[in-house]
Amino acid sequence: MQVFSKSSLDVRNNSFMLNKLKIAFLLIATLTLQVTILPRFLADPFQPNLLILFVVHAGLHAPVRWGGPCCFLLGLLLDSVSGLYFGLSGFSFLLIFFLLTSVAHRLYTDSRLLLVAATFVATFISGLANLLLLAIFSAAEGIYAALLSNLLPQALVNAFVASLLIGFLRDPEAEALK
Repeated sequence: MQVFSKSSLDVRNNSFMLNKLKIAFLLIATLTLQVTILPRFLADPFQPNLLILFVVHAGLHAPVRWGGPCCFLLGLLLDSVSGLYFGLSGFSFLLIFFLLTSVAHRLYTDSRLLLVAATFVATFISGLANLLLLAIFSAAEGIYAALLSNLLPQALVNAFVASLLIGFLRDPEAEALK
């Protein structure tokens, strides 16, 4: 039986809370960057969906009880600030999370190449889920061609950005153990 002193538990709780605070700050900064700064400088099919990176990372590493609701709320937050139909990104992010969670136990989830490939596939799944939901619930005519024509450039840009940002997602302590 292992006995912890009060000071070691306090240090663990503080580092846990600091990590959660860092993640929340990073999500807010990413959402701000994606919604306000990137549309000003990049054309539409070449704007990366940075929040899909969080969904992919959560699908490969987070437990279902926290990752699912967080991905859904992240999609709802994106919908509320981007002007899309409310709930469209929420359901597509939730679908991506559950698909990745269902296959994550069969994969080596610490692979950097897997994160890039999963981001590429997740972008396609998100686009197809959005297309399906819009076909069912929307009467807009011209949106289907725009979604399909932007799907491949969007997936390539997201995969490229994922390959650039991999250094921020890796754990230095886990790298030292290898």
